[in-house]
Amino acid sequence: MRNDLKQLHKEVKEGNFPALARGITIVENELNGYESLLLKLNENRRARVIGITGPPGAGKSTVVNALLRHWLKENKKIAVLAVDPSSPFNYGALLGDRIRMSEFYSNPNIFIRSLATRGALGGLNARIIEITDLVKEAPFDLVLVETVGVGQSEVEIAGLADCTVVTLVPEAGDEVQTLKAGIMEIANIFVVNKADHADAEGLYRNLRMLVHEKAHSGSKTGEEEIPVLKTVATDGTGIPELAASVTHYLDKQKDLPAKRLHLLADKCWQLIQAARMKDIDKHKLLADLEVALRTDDFNLYAFTKQFLDKTVTG
Repeated sequence: MRNDLKQLHKEVKEGNFPALARGITIVENELNGYESLLLKLNENRRARVIGITGPPGAGKSTVVNALLRHWLKENKKIAVLAVDPSSPFNYGALLGDRIRMSEFYSNPNIFIRSLATRGALGGLNARIIEITDLVKEAPFDLVLVETVGVGQSEVEIAGLADCTVVTLVPEAGDEVQTLKAGIMEIANIFVVNKADHADAEGLYRNLRMLVHEKAHSGSKTGEEEIPVLKTVATDGTGIPELAASVTHYLDKQKDLPAKRLHLLADKCWQLIQAARMKDIDKHKLLADLEVALRTDDFNLYAFTKQFLDKTVTG
């Protein structure tokens, strides 16, 4: 197994797509050897991560397609991690939006992988950090992470990505007001997609006002305003400007974003918790709890403490 993982890691670094796909499957499903594979990863990787998020119906997949076409003309090598809703039957990705990316599946410079949320909060897969780190081990220029789009809880992407693009459509005007606080914290770039629709100009002006207020309010006075761009992704309108804005944001970024640091600290905490709990037998917990529940003086917290004490001592 050790030699197999060593060879797999070598092939991933060389840009072998089938090897990368196998590696993602190993990591996502925590198959035998996944921890060893993760321990081989090099933190000094060049690929930058771009998050594409926004409410359902905002045209995120269409924007991603348009960006792919644009960057392919610049000979970029790009990975796309598209997080889909989970099937209620097998927890696999439903793959619905990925049909729209079919034109890129045979392109040697584009790697596309659909991931299921599997009930994870934040619109992402529970193993998205590990999977993204593995993908960054391959020789990509950019990694695009497109999220499910679950609204206000979609904040984890801001910690994962080097640049987060929030895509909105004219029909989301009221939603912008509702999500104002959260959405302003997520976005590095706003995109008003379907800008040829009615009310697009109103949404654009509303967003411009919000970013101006944020940049000139309180302690944030003098902060650079978040760009607000218009696109019609179906015909490529505004896509060169969006790509240029992403590049500009990445180029000026020097330090580790605070959101990334918090996300990594949370992930580290989760990994430590998992390591500490590896000896906990959930089936035994269930059986002991079933017995304890029959007692008249059952207390969940006392039961938990006793269970942990027994686990630690023996």
